[in-house]
Amino acid sequence: MTDAKNILGGRILVVAFEGWNDAGEAASGAVKTLKEQLDVVPIAEVDPELYFDFQFNRPVVTDDDGRRRLVWPSAVVMGPARPGRVGDALAGDAELDVTGDNSGNIFLLLGTEPSRSWKSFTAEIMDAALAEDIGVIVFLGAMLADVPHTRPISVFATSESAAVRAELGIERSTYEGPVGILSALSEGAEDVGIPTISIWASVPHYVHNAPSPKAVLALIDKLEELVDVTIPRGSLVEEAAAWEAGIDALASDDEEMAAYIQQLEQARDTVDSPEASGEAIAQEFERYLRRRGDGRDGRDGRDGRDGKAGDDPRRG
Repeated sequence: MTDAKNILGGRILVVAFEGWNDAGEAASGAVKTLKEQLDVVPIAEVDPELYFDFQFNRPVVTDDDGRRRLVWPSAVVMGPARPGRVGDALAGDAELDVTGDNSGNIFLLLGTEPSRSWKSFTAEIMDAALAEDIGVIVFLGAMLADVPHTRPISVFATSESAAVRAELGIERSTYEGPVGILSALSEGAEDVGIPTISIWASVPHYVHNAPSPKAVLALIDKLEELVDVTIPRGSLVEEAAAWEAGIDALASDDEEMAAYIQQLEQARDTVDSPEASGEAIAQEFERYLRRRGDGRDGRDGRDGRDGKAGDDPRRG
């Protein structure tokens, strides 16, 4: 397996699942962007009958050259059509392929979070990863959080591998509680000797119903920072700006929403300021909790929580 000195030099599997771990469709959106830019082909797919409850994740009907077909929920591993190939250098129009020394070593796993048999699902995915000699697995996730849409999307990375943490300067998650399929796969990977990295983005919970291209962009930026690739952004930059402008327009017509966003901005700016001390951050957090206790946390369903424990990235 890949060691710390060349953790990014071997084959890399980038993973995202639609559903519980995918606030704002950010994680799945990032992998879909890679899929569009990379020259990849399907190499493994799970049997939907084994892992999905079709009353919960229903198949959809589409038109395929005049014939109506069902598309079933699934999870597909994709690999380079030409493994090991280095892409062409990017030109100024940013419309060329993904480039970088690892561009021919990137594999993708994209799917819907399974409804059942997670241990068997994990074993099947690990078998596919081992068969392709995957050296490291990067999990992408997105959570709903108390963050303002007007500031840069918070993104952070963790790893269960001591070697990876030492090589990349990232931390180990300390979360304890309910988890999603990403945690099951991460444990399975570490158990078979494949180191893992988890990258999570924070999505403003008050816009939880809309896809967040700004969060997609943030995940791609972080992935690009850790993995030796250059990923053309396409229209993502413009879509992110339009997303932010649209929320600004909504807030301008809603005084309560505007006031709440301003509170989040103040809290974020306090934490991000160079002079912020641990005590100042703690005091600001206490003030924020008191405001929430007064009921000023975005009412009428604006807090975006539906009973799912989706706010903490480490639950992935």
